[in-house]
Amino acid sequence: MIRPATAADLPALTSIYNEGILGRDATFETRLRTPDELQSWLAWPCLVLEVSGAVLGFARGGEYSSRPCYAGLLDHSVYVATSARGQGYGVALLLALRDAARAAGFHKLTSRVFARNLGSLAAHHRAGFQEVGRHLKHAQLDGEWLDVVTVEISL
Repeated sequence: MIRPATAADLPALTSIYNEGILGRDATFETRLRTPDELQSWLAWPCLVLEVSGAVLGFARGGEYSSRPCYAGLLDHSVYVATSARGQGYGVALLLALRDAARAAGFHKLTSRVFARNLGSLAAHHRAGFQEVGRHLKHAQLDGEWLDVVTVEISL
């Protein structure tokens, strides 16, 4: 079941996000987070995928830019617990986030995905996202320059 995230989900979201930080395959962030630090996520479209009472993944939107001309764009991320990957949950979350973003009045979802994160790129493609560019040496993670692929979908 995919549903809007609540404050009670923050420990699970934190655990899944921290898995992504530790795995070094989804974010340039290296500092682990606490549930309190993720509280602001609930102000934006934020969905969780729950199976048998356990939260196994999430998709969330956030501010693309503070400039008013970009108010209709929603930056997004999707994370699935390591133990639940490869089952189509990422695609389901992306499709649900697409619908939630559209209902909230956004006109585009966009993100940057590590070029080496083939699973996330495949999930975005299956959910209808297009690759619109590549940023070479976008930032460093553990001293290594990484490329990112920009993906987007118009709503």
